[in-house]
Amino acid sequence: MIKIRNRLTLMMVLATAAAAVVGWLLRGHRIASGAFVGGVAVVALVNVFLSRLTVADPATTILQAISDGLLSFSEREYGMRLSSQNADELLSELLRRFNKLGDVLRTEHNDRYQREILLETVLETTSMAIVLCNEAMRIVYANGAARELFGGGRKLDGEDFRAILALAPPAFREAIERETDTIFTVETGGPGTTLSGTTQSGDAGPSGAPETYHLARRYFQLSMQPHILFILKPLTRAILRKEADTWKRTIRVIAHEINNSLAPISSLIHTGRLMLQKPEMAPRLGEALDTIEERSAHLRGFIEGYAKFARLPVPAKKENRWDLLVEGLRPLYSFQVTAPLPAKPGQFDAAQMQQVLINLLKNAVESGGPPEEIALSIAEVPAGAFEIVVEDRGKGMTDEVMKNALLPFFSTKPSGSGLGLPLCREIVEAHGGTLSIRPRSRGGISVSCLIP
Repeated sequence: MIKIRNRLTLMMVLATAAAAVVGWLLRGHRIASGAFVGGVAVVALVNVFLSRLTVADPATTILQAISDGLLSFSEREYGMRLSSQNADELLSELLRRFNKLGDVLRTEHNDRYQREILLETVLETTSMAIVLCNEAMRIVYANGAARELFGGGRKLDGEDFRAILALAPPAFREAIERETDTIFTVETGGPGTTLSGTTQSGDAGPSGAPETYHLARRYFQLSMQPHILFILKPLTRAILRKEADTWKRTIRVIAHEINNSLAPISSLIHTGRLMLQKPEMAPRLGEALDTIEERSAHLRGFIEGYAKFARLPVPAKKENRWDLLVEGLRPLYSFQVTAPLPAKPGQFDAAQMQQVLINLLKNAVESGGPPEEIALSIAEVPAGAFEIVVEDRGKGMTDEVMKNALLPFFSTKPSGSGLGLPLCREIVEAHGGTLSIRPRSRGGISVSCLIP
């Protein structure tokens, strides 16, 4: 095809040049000049005809069509397909690949569109409020829950998020301004009232109740520009459900323990009355009274344990030495200190922190592992915090037990109250820290307390 086009072009050039030479040679003859003019006209017609043949060259037409198709692809129009009719083998292969590219692009475009619809549906139906802001804190995207929470349902795109937060309660603004994830509680203006003064549906709590949220913020690049993503998850209903479950579990445990003590006491009282009627059985009356006393003491200790958990005072934090804290535990349990203790003192309530370590060491002793494998370590970590770790090589915990170990009243011990670890966590969190449990690779568990 290229050779034919070149030949036609060469013929047009030669014909034009010949006409010009003839016209110059016959410039003095009128008739000849007229013939020359006619010849030039014929040559012009031939040129037009040949140029049309050149433009109509299949290779040029196909390449132009492919160029137009690629332009359509760049504009996200993927429906154009080209026929390979009247094309040679090389151009047919090119057209086949072009059409295959169009099929692939159209499939990917449709798949991406379906995923975007799914994502949009999820974002619009979730109870979490999601707000995406650019570097200037202008809202780029806000889902339905965010529009209800911050704008009464109106569109928020383009608005200044800081101006919206200026209308929010102080606790809300403080949480947003922090650089870390946090849980906070705000007082609302009425039953289910949002920041905009409208009523919010979903996971709002009961009328007039405070609203609790979990706030997460993430930073990332979008179109080469920094953006901030805020995710607010309402926790009020989940917390109320958890509280209800806890109260139900508490009532079941208390009822079980009271019945376990009152049933034998009631039976022994009846037996004691029968013994009084039979003098020969009087010597056994002391055994019955001893059992009644033992069950009463157990019941009293059980009730006192719950009362102690409920009456936990606010920690009186002051500067305390770690070595003195550890030395006070030596007479109680046998354990190994695996690393030098920090020279820098900590800020904690010595009595409460000692109670935490007593409970953790007691659990380690009762785990069934070798006493010499019970280890205690205290180390200073970044940001000025301290990490206390108690480890053992006992039988460990199953996944189910570990998941519930920090819940109040949960225990796997026959005589356990289920308050040891929850009390430890309560004390640590009252100090502003965290408590976590994890399994050890060769058996046993490791309990870590992070104290700021």
